Amino acid sequence: MMFNLFKSNNAAAGSLELDEETLLPRGRCAGFLVIDHLRHSYGPLLALDDVSLTVAPGEILCLLGASGCGKSTLLRLIAGVEQPQAGRILLDGREVCGPAAFVPPEQRGVGLVFQDYALFPHLSVVENVMFGLSHLPKAHARALAMRALARVSLARYADDYPHRLSGGEQQRVALARALAPRPSVLLMDEPFSNLDQRLRESIREQTVALLRDEGMSAVIVTHDPEEAMQLADSIALMEAGRIVQTGTPEQLYNQPQSLFAMRFFCDVNEVGAECVAGEITSPLGRCPAPPKLADGPCVLCIRPEAIRISTGSGVDETALSSGVVAEFVSKQFLGHDDRLRLRVGGLDHDLYARMPDPGPLKAGQSVQLHIDPDQVTAFPLNRA
Repeated sequence: MMFNLFKSNNAAAGSLELDEETLLPRGRCAGFLVIDHLRHSYGPLLALDDVSLTVAPGEILCLLGASGCGKSTLLRLIAGVEQPQAGRILLDGREVCGPAAFVPPEQRGVGLVFQDYALFPHLSVVENVMFGLSHLPKAHARALAMRALARVSLARYADDYPHRLSGGEQQRVALARALAPRPSVLLMDEPFSNLDQRLRESIREQTVALLRDEGMSAVIVTHDPEEAMQLADSIALMEAGRIVQTGTPEQLYNQPQSLFAMRFFCDVNEVGAECVAGEITSPLGRCPAPPKLADGPCVLCIRPEAIRISTGSGVDETALSSGVVAEFVSKQFLGHDDRLRLRVGGLDHDLYARMPDPGPLKAGQSVQLHIDPDQVTAFPLNRA
């Protein structure tokens, strides 16, 4: 069931009249973040290696990568929880970390939502949200906290304690607590990973709507490429402490710059091939090589959705593999489409295709492959 987490409810904020724009100006929410050649180690383990990034005012950036790649370390350095061994962090042009200065976390104007929400069990919901507003008079802090709770439709739970709330409600309290001081940049570390799938999608969508409404800059850590594509204006893909590619979701998906990036965003069929004079030859046929691909052994990468099959004898002149015959092995029903397993002579592994309604097929049946050459790319064999 979809629900509006972020509807306005001024009455829930209490009867105190205050000028929120004067206390916490909206302009604070559009921070400009610069990460400049950060390097950080834990003993002999190099966690971050020469990382540079920018987050424009109002931009949502996702740090994407597998566990241990350094994305949470980078988030902690931005927050000021840890201090890097080299490099600088600038927020709105002010150096908050580097050779010239180190600004403590509470003075940086950043908000942080932890993976486990980190709510204080001995404080009520409204007292949790007030925690970052201690510099204000108590009555003003409570009014602002109630407004933040109203934005996430939890004002009615203000006097309850966190253990009485569901996981999704606790996540929304943590979000309200981070938003209440109207930070320059909001940092979120795997904020949706503890929610079940249906609730995760709902809260994720409406969290982004709230960030857009606030005009807030945000850095969100995730290991899920689909989540990153749904959330982000831009994605920084990380591996072993380095950023391997940055760009829009469309750029990272459609124009991966390495085999690692290609593999990270989807399942991919990998076929050994040879590049000669701008043309790639493989057991599946010939196709133009990507720009700048050097002559020599390479890996041809084909997404499952780029493969279609037919049972007739016609030739599709636009397809990469017209005339190549495959043996149908098996089929898995996935709802909106089917996953087909196909065996091709000359390959030491099977290919996988995804397509809607392939029609009746029998194991061992011969089919003709049709591969969209626009959805095929290749990388040098020795480059991951």
